[in-house]
Amino acid sequence: MDLMLKDKVAMVTGASQGIGLAAALTLRAEGACVAAVSRRCSPELAAALDDSLVHVPADLATERGPAGAVEATVERFGRLDVLVNNAGGPPPGVTMPRFSFEHLDDGDWTAMLDFNVMSVVRAVRAALPHLLEQGGSIVNVSSTHAHVPSGVNVDYGVAKAGVNNLTQALSEEFGPRGVRVNTVSPGPVRTPWWTKEGGAADVLAQALGSDRATVLERSAAELMNLTTGRLIDPQEIADVIVLLASPRSASTTGSDVVVDAGLRKAV
Repeated sequence: MDLMLKDKVAMVTGASQGIGLAAALTLRAEGACVAAVSRRCSPELAAALDDSLVHVPADLATERGPAGAVEATVERFGRLDVLVNNAGGPPPGVTMPRFSFEHLDDGDWTAMLDFNVMSVVRAVRAALPHLLEQGGSIVNVSSTHAHVPSGVNVDYGVAKAGVNNLTQALSEEFGPRGVRVNTVSPGPVRTPWWTKEGGAADVLAQALGSDRATVLERSAAELMNLTTGRLIDPQEIADVIVLLASPRSASTTGSDVVVDAGLRKAV
C-alpha cells in the first residue's frame, strides 16, 4: 500500500535508537525525507544516513533545543510535513524503573515533566507554522503508563498522561486548520532502555533476584501479564506511527492508538 509519503519531510525526535530510529528508517523507506533528531548520532543511525536521512543534533531537554531542530530541518529540506515527538522516557542520567512516589523529589519531577512534556510543547510550537502551511501531521509517542496508574515510574505516567491530553487539545484546535494530531501509546518495547548495561532489565533482575536474559525473554512479560508473552519490537510501534503520519489516515485525529502486547486489559 502506498502511504503517500513520497517527498514529504518528517522530523523524528529521539531518533538515534529504538522506536525513533525505526520510525525514521520506515519514513525514509516510504519515500520521505527525514531529519533524525538526537543528542548524539548512534552507530546504527550513522550507518543509515544519506541525502534523504540526516542527523540533527539537539538537546531536546533545553528551551531552545526543539526549535533549533525544527529550524535545521526546514533549512535542510525546505519544508516540514510530519512531526514525530518520540523523545521521552528517563531524562538524561536517570535510570528507570523507580519503584515509589516517595523516592521522587522536586528535581525528579521537574526533569521528567520538562523532558517528556515541555519538549513536546516546544517542538509543536516551533513546527506548527510549517505544518499549517503544508497541512501536516503530528504523532506524539506516549505510553500505557498514561492509562494504567502505578507507583512504579509514577512521574513518567503523569507526564505521559499530559502528552495524551495535549494531543487531544491540539487536535481540537488545529484539526479544522488541516493539522492532524494523534498519539501512539506503546507498552514495554525492547529498546536500549531495557537492554543496555544498567538498564530496566538489570534493575528488574536485581529486584527479582534474576538475570537480564531471563527478564528480557520471560520475566518482564510475565510480570506485566502481557498477552503476547513478549516485549514489543520497535518496528511494531514504528509501523503505527508512520501510518498515522500518512495521508492514508486523513480522518484520524485526536486518537490514541494503544500498542501494548495486551498489557491494558480494560474496555
